Amino acid sequence: MRTGSEPTTARSALRMRLWLSLWGLAWAVFGTAAFAVVGRPGWAAACGVLWLVITVDVVVVVRHLRQGPHYQPGRDVPPYRPPERRPW
Repeated sequence: MRTGSEPTTARSALRMRLWLSLWGLAWAVFGTAAFAVVGRPGWAAACGVLWLVITVDVVVVVRHLRQGPHYQPGRDVPPYRPPERRPW
């Protein structure tokens, strides 16, 4: 149920997702290079695919961060009315 304080107390996890993605990106790049040097093309390809997925995720997160906060109703918008109980 909505209390009316959600817009002021809501927090985004985008910055944490960005840092975790960057950490994963570093490991994917390292894994791709390491497996390519050792001669494991299958594992290098798997790390390369993971590298691509993480890069797309970083681009999406950065795009969302640059968009800024979206509209949230202010304090003048009352909370939703509680659901009415229906007698069965």
